[in-house]
Amino acid sequence: MMKRIAALLLTLAVALCAALPVFAAGTIEVTEDVSVSDDYDWTRFKGQNVTLNVYNWGEYISNGSDDSVDVVGAFEKLTGIKVNYTTFDSNESLYAKLKSGAANYDVIIPSDYMVAKMINEGMLAPLDYDNIPNFQKIDAGYRNPDYDPQNAYTVPYMLCTTGIIYNTTMVDKAPTCWADLWDEQYAGNILMFNNSRDAYAIAAFKSGHSINPATPEEVDEVVEELKAQKPLVQAYVMDEIFDKMIGGEAAIGVYYSGDAINMIDDNPDLAWVFPEEGSVLSVDCMAVPAASEHKEAAEMFINFMCETDIGKANSEYIGYTTPMHDVWEVLDEDLKTSEIAYPSEEDAAREKVFTALSDEVNSELDLKWSEMKSYDEGGGSYLFLLLLLAMLALACFNIWRKVRRKTRNQY
Repeated sequence: MMKRIAALLLTLAVALCAALPVFAAGTIEVTEDVSVSDDYDWTRFKGQNVTLNVYNWGEYISNGSDDSVDVVGAFEKLTGIKVNYTTFDSNESLYAKLKSGAANYDVIIPSDYMVAKMINEGMLAPLDYDNIPNFQKIDAGYRNPDYDPQNAYTVPYMLCTTGIIYNTTMVDKAPTCWADLWDEQYAGNILMFNNSRDAYAIAAFKSGHSINPATPEEVDEVVEELKAQKPLVQAYVMDEIFDKMIGGEAAIGVYYSGDAINMIDDNPDLAWVFPEEGSVLSVDCMAVPAASEHKEAAEMFINFMCETDIGKANSEYIGYTTPMHDVWEVLDEDLKTSEIAYPSEEDAAREKVFTALSDEVNSELDLKWSEMKSYDEGGGSYLFLLLLLAMLALACFNIWRKVRRKTRNQY
C-alpha cells in the first residue's frame, strides 16, 4: 500500500514539475489584439532614449491600416524603444545602401542568398540567441539552412514563392508556365521584376538553366532570353505592380505569393499561377548589421517579431508564409488553407532556392542586367536622334524668322 502511495506521489510530483512552466509562463497584454510572453525583460531599455533603425521590404509588416495591428507601435509601447522604420524594394538596393555606409541600420530583412553574401563579406553581426528565446518557435525545417548553416546570424521572418499573377478579364487563356511571358499576344501588357536575380530566375526556368549560374557564360546565355523578351514588356516593376495589376493597367505580371494574395483581395479579377517549370522559394530573414550600435535592443525587436500574436498579425496582413507552426495554427482559415501561401506537395517539390553566387558571376549578372535594361531592339535610339535633329532644325528656323522680322522692321 505504501509503495502505491509513494508511486502516486512521485507521479504527481513529476506531473506538477512538467506543468510548472505552463503555469509560470503568463502573458502581458500590450494592446487589445497583442499579448506577449511575460518571462522576458521587455522594459530594460525604457528611459534610455534608444532608437532602432529598422530597414524592411515595402508592404511587409502589419502597420495598423485596415484595422490591422500596428506592430511597430506595439513594440514601442511595450519597450519604450523608438523605431525609425524605412523600406527598400530589392535585395540589391538593400545591399548597396549598407555597403555605401550611407545609413546605419540595426535590423534588416534580406533574403536567403543575400544573407549568404553578407555573411561572406562580414556585413552581419553574430546573434546572441539568449536574447531571442522565441527562436525556438521557428520550425526545425527552417533552422541551420545552407545560407546560414550554423544559425549564427539570422532568424527566419517569412517565406514566399514567385509566380504569375494575371487579370482573367484581359487574357483569353490562363498562362501556365514562365514561357508564356514571351508570348507576343501579351505584348505591352507584361510586368517583369525590376531586380536582376528574380528576373534571371524566370528566364532560367524558361530555358532549362539553373537559377544559380556557375559561370559568366551561363549568365550571358540566359540574359539573351530577357533581351528577347524586352520588346513585349510594359514595365520592370517592384512595388509599383500593386497599382498596375489592381487597376487593370496590365494583363500579366510576376511577383511574390504573399503580395499576390493581397492583390487578389483588392481585385477579384486577378488570379495566380504556380508555373509548370517550377518556382523560387525564398526565405526572408531578420538580421543585425555588423555596424549596429544597438545590437541587444535589435535582438529584442527580433524576439518580439517571433511572438505568436505578432507573427499572426504580420502573416495575416501581408499574406506571406510563416515559418512558425504556432502561428500557422492560429491563422485565419482562408490564409491557413491557401494554396498560394501554402502550395501543394506537388508544387512544393518543384521549388528551387537561391544560393550565393561567386563574385565573378555576380559582377557579370549586374553588368548584363544593366546592358539588357538599356538595350533597345527597335531602334529607339535612332528615332530619338532623328527627333533631336528635327527639334534643332525647328529651333534654327524660328531664330531665322526672328532675325528676318527684325531686319524688315529696320526698313
